[in-house]
Amino acid sequence: MKFSSCSVTLALLVAGASAFAPIQVQNQARSLQTSIPKNAAIVLQSTEASSSETATTSSTSESNGDPNSKITVPFSFNDMVKDTALAMSDAKAEGINRQIIRILLPRDPNSGNLGQYFEEDIEVEGGSRGTQDLLLAPPDESWQGGIMQLYRAALPSAKEILRKVGGEIGGLPPKLIEDRSIDESGVDGVGLLMTQSNNPKDDISCFVQPLQETVDAIENISAQAGQRLCVLMNPQWRNVDDALDSASKNEGIFGSLASFLGGKGTSLKRLEDAGYKEVYCIEGYVCKGGNVRLMKRFDTDWVVFAENDSETDFIRLGSMECRPTYQDVEKMLDDMGISLKYARDIGLAPKLE
Repeated sequence: MKFSSCSVTLALLVAGASAFAPIQVQNQARSLQTSIPKNAAIVLQSTEASSSETATTSSTSESNGDPNSKITVPFSFNDMVKDTALAMSDAKAEGINRQIIRILLPRDPNSGNLGQYFEEDIEVEGGSRGTQDLLLAPPDESWQGGIMQLYRAALPSAKEILRKVGGEIGGLPPKLIEDRSIDESGVDGVGLLMTQSNNPKDDISCFVQPLQETVDAIENISAQAGQRLCVLMNPQWRNVDDALDSASKNEGIFGSLASFLGGKGTSLKRLEDAGYKEVYCIEGYVCKGGNVRLMKRFDTDWVVFAENDSETDFIRLGSMECRPTYQDVEKMLDDMGISLKYARDIGLAPKLE
């Protein structure tokens, strides 16, 4: 998109963003060794049938020749961990060692009771509750508790994924080390998670919820990691662009100024130059009153799903090579004759089953 000097200047003034100082990673050598309404969350029930369906997805996609058919909406936290780890391992096998993943996060099923209580940290590692009754929710501004609450849900999720990707050592998962020194303020919800394996070449570095100001640290760690796997999980910049983001992708003085004021264009270019690619993404929001999921693997298009009215399944709407816009998703719903959810709820339109 082209911007005139006047329009870009106006966008920058309205944004009123401030510049940030680069974050420096402490003890890098030691580290290497070692947005959406609440009702977008869905209760996910793990069943033997859903696990069996997930297990056969790969063979089914190979037989019908459609790579997009390997994309399915996970029906439990464990399914999402397994699908994410599989995509990461498949990408690594194809030489993609700089990966970006975006996932939903687990949270308490009572999380809709905003203001009635303080939500406890999620436990997925041997907790008394287990993972069967957790919600999977988009990590957006509707999350109760703010960025640190997100981090306390993202960290155990990252650990479970890295254990799957890293494999077992003598029957035990690899050792995991959390380094919060990358978060100088201590409240930005950023961390560096590392695995330690018997063979150093199998070590993994995972930046949890990195910021644009973390890019310096990402470049430094990536340069030292060589062929080892480096992962960015749930970056704190959105996939969609605002005026500053669009302007920052342009060259010249206005592009530089937009980046200086917070546009993500320069940061994304640096990550692209470092080899980072989106490997597994699952996003969600509400369209026409119903929950939708946008999903992509590194080897597929973007696939769009809509939740049925009984909240037991997701219906595939279509796919696009580029990330679908909200208008694209709305058109997919219209093309399939899917009406507004309130009309379906009161019987003015057929149910989505």
